Parts: sequence; C-alpha cells; structure tokens
Amino acid sequence: MQELTWLRFSIRLFFAFTLVFATFNPSGYSYFHWVKATLPTFTPYIALAGIALVIGWAMFIRATIRSLGPIGVILAALLQGCLVWLFIDLGWFDWQNISLMAWVGLSITAIILALGMSWSYIRRRLSGQIDTDDVADDN
Repeated sequence: MQELTWLRFSIRLFFAFTLVFATFNPSGYSYFHWVKATLPTFTPYIALAGIALVIGWAMFIRATIRSLGPIGVILAALLQGCLVWLFIDLGWFDWQNISLMAWVGLSITAIILALGMSWSYIRRRLSGQIDTDDVADDN
C-alpha cells in the first residue's frame, strides 16, 4: 500500500471539487444548469455526462461511507458546519449571502468526500491499524 502524501491528498481533493462543482455550482456553469437550459431536449452528450457524474459520485460516496462510516460522515459534516458557524459569528461570512453559503456548503461536501477517499491512509498512519481490504504487496 502506498503512503498518503500531500500531493496524493491534493489530487483526491481536486477530483472531489471537480465532481461537486461540475454537478452544481452557483455560477450557472454546471451539469444542473446545462440540463435545465436544454429541457425538454435530452441529448446523448447530456446522458453521457450524467452517467459519468453518477459513476464519480458512486465511487466517492461508497469510499467515504466505507472509510468514515455513517457516523464519521455526520461528525465530519458537524465539525465543518460548526466552523462555518464560527466564521459567521466572527463576521467573516454573511449567512444572508446565499451564493457564498452555497459555495461554502459545496466546498464542505468536496472536503468530506476527499477525506473519505483518504481516511484509510490517515487512520493507518495515526493508529498503525491496517484495513482488511489492504493487500500485502510481496513482489
């Protein structure tokens, strides 16, 4: 099993942000907006992009739930939600700015997905425990 480096975590984070923001974002350039603008027409391009996004979401969600567990996902969301609350309380965020809050919520989702994809590595590093899914590389 390879070690988790900052570069490898950054790659996971990049793909998580790409998946989340390609699906929806407040800028108006996302799969959601593309489908909304072309309805009732449905093209093979839209179907292909939608299937690719569903595959990406399935991979990330499955890995996140398997590594963090449902309670871990809830705790990660609560921790990041409390951080947002703190930033609002400090005056750094304006909770009435819907666009900003959407960007923050989507970013939190991407961070949780990236942590879920990396958690097995992090847990192994912190605790020394190996997952049963790990296979010895005795080549």
